Amino acid sequence: MSKLAVIDIGTNSIHMVLVEISQDFSCKVMDRFKDMVRLGDGTFTSHVLSDSAMIRGLDALRNLTTLARNKGFDRIVATATSAVRESRNGGEFLQMVDEQLGLAVQVITGKEEARLIYVGVRNGMALAVDRALLADVGGGSVEVIACNHKQMFWGRSLKLGTIRLKDRCLKRDPPTKGMIKELEKVIHVGLEAGLKSSRNLTFSQVVATSGTAANLTEIIYLRRTGKPVPQINLATIQLDEIRDVETELIQGDTDARLAIPGLDPKRVDTLLPGVMFFRCLLELAGHKTLTICDKALREGLIYDFIDRHQDGLKAEQEIPNTRRRNVIVFGRRCHYAESHALHVAKLALQLFDQLKSLHGLGDQEREWLEYAALLHDVGYLIRRRQHHKHTYYLIKHGDLSGLTADEVDLVANIARYHRRASPKGKHAAFSALSGKQKKIVQVLSALLRVADGLDRSQFSVVQDIHVSIGSSIQLGLDCSADTELEVWAAQKRAALFEKVFGRPVQFVPNYMNAEN
Repeated sequence: MSKLAVIDIGTNSIHMVLVEISQDFSCKVMDRFKDMVRLGDGTFTSHVLSDSAMIRGLDALRNLTTLARNKGFDRIVATATSAVRESRNGGEFLQMVDEQLGLAVQVITGKEEARLIYVGVRNGMALAVDRALLADVGGGSVEVIACNHKQMFWGRSLKLGTIRLKDRCLKRDPPTKGMIKELEKVIHVGLEAGLKSSRNLTFSQVVATSGTAANLTEIIYLRRTGKPVPQINLATIQLDEIRDVETELIQGDTDARLAIPGLDPKRVDTLLPGVMFFRCLLELAGHKTLTICDKALREGLIYDFIDRHQDGLKAEQEIPNTRRRNVIVFGRRCHYAESHALHVAKLALQLFDQLKSLHGLGDQEREWLEYAALLHDVGYLIRRRQHHKHTYYLIKHGDLSGLTADEVDLVANIARYHRRASPKGKHAAFSALSGKQKKIVQVLSALLRVADGLDRSQFSVVQDIHVSIGSSIQLGLDCSADTELEVWAAQKRAALFEKVFGRPVQFVPNYMNAEN
């Protein structure tokens, strides 16, 4: 299982979802957290995040990241939307988050936000085969999306979020008739502009997401049935029901709105703009039914992450060791011959283990030999000719996270000497190593050269090696087929091996299990 935490820093609320990703790339939500910090309060009139809002945001993010890390969710993907995107000091806020919490936050555009919302909704419900209209109402912006079950036709971000509209139009409580008229005008103008290219289109489905849509649904279900809504996802509400709630919100002051069953007290001053938006949206789309989806941006981030990181996630599940995994992922990025690399590594490690009484090296050096063996042919990515030198360059500059600079130097040198010239003082990279490091490179590259020769055909003909040490070193080879080519190649590369171990080497094929 791979663990992922997704944090959505919205204008109204900060959300976190903790998910576990399985081997088939399906995911299971382990927990959800939400803190309605109202980061964007006043932002859309002042164009800055207030000091108090930033403190609330930092506190919430500190709690969430600590919680995620304590639960073992060290991989955290965090995004911020319109409040941070549009404020002059949004960069300062994100810098504080990075410095104080070690959390890198990506500010996404409105267009990208729309795309991710579509990805989330598409994975949360069956969208129309022909054409659906989605709307996600946030505190700062509203994303409207034309799509179907296969693709998004277009997505637009409109400056019609609930906090933005409240700050702009509802300056008194209860609002005056003029304020309500102005609010409806702003919504209509914004929606008509957003839907102008779709005026002649018909939508067979209108879908709403977001906390505002969910809270409106809770209110309507209580009125309709006297019971809480059993499930937000795929619940439907009707245009007439939305109009009734809107009328009650307009007529009452704060106390009256707080008395409405099901209304979230934290939305008491922002629910009206959201409800009016949904009513106007249905009227313009010529629809009477609004379907609610409980998946949106956060789920879109999860599915998008899985889609973009399948290779890495697969490698994590296959290879728990972080260092080894990074080496193999790097090899895959270089399009290396993986089966050959793995087999050469296996043979090299068999030589290392059975010759330990002679070389005296330990587990750390064994690990470096394995990594060099896995990557010895990545230089083919650049050019076949002199690929061993290209291998050195790629490893040196490949950003092998988890390995120190000294380790990268050693692995690069060992891999570089898997063929052609032996390590020499006139080679600048080898000359720069310490005396101890040079000895390690000589021993390990000697083993690698022989192991690579023994898979010359790249068909794993030599399956296992059995070492006998005497006045010579005898390598018994368990073979699955004729091994003349492998023995020839290994003999051609044995000079360094014989020099390092101070005795001749003999190759003795064993064909008992060969298929003739």
